[in-house]
Amino acid sequence: MDALELVINRRSQPRLTAPAPAGEALHNIKRAALRAPDHAALKPWRFIVCEGKGLDKLGALFEQSAIDNDKTEREIQRAPQLPTRAPMIIVITTAYQEHEKVPQVEQFASASCAAMAMQMAAVAQGFQGMWRTGDYAHCNIVKEGLGVSADNEIVGFLYLGTPAQDAGPKPELEPQDYFTVFA
Repeated sequence: MDALELVINRRSQPRLTAPAPAGEALHNIKRAALRAPDHAALKPWRFIVCEGKGLDKLGALFEQSAIDNDKTEREIQRAPQLPTRAPMIIVITTAYQEHEKVPQVEQFASASCAAMAMQMAAVAQGFQGMWRTGDYAHCNIVKEGLGVSADNEIVGFLYLGTPAQDAGPKPELEPQDYFTVFA
């Protein structure tokens, strides 16, 4: 798959199974993250790879968050199972740096670009992924459990694995509906 085909046909794949990327494939995914646009070379991101027992621990954090945030009994029961929807999750976090020319919003954007770069690197190697956020990405219990400081953020959870089924075509959007010319 060439680069242009990869980016213009990008789509998320929610149905993932083993195997997860490993070895050189995982190394390539990590290297792709480190090539995200990064004004002033601040490296304002960090990544936590969860597999196996790590997914169980992440599920326990989700469950504790659901309990402490008065979620419904159904949500509490479902919470520990959420990370098991893929054989690997990479948690993308910010690592904000003080800089007079690079505000936090730009650093968050850099971490977001790293997430997409990882997903694209996974797809280029025959894997698939889904970038998820939701309440757990904004929960202090989850942040603390993952070692994310209070002044940083969870940008998202990148679920990675092998596609369990074909996701089918994604509806084509018309560029003229979203782009204008400022002349």
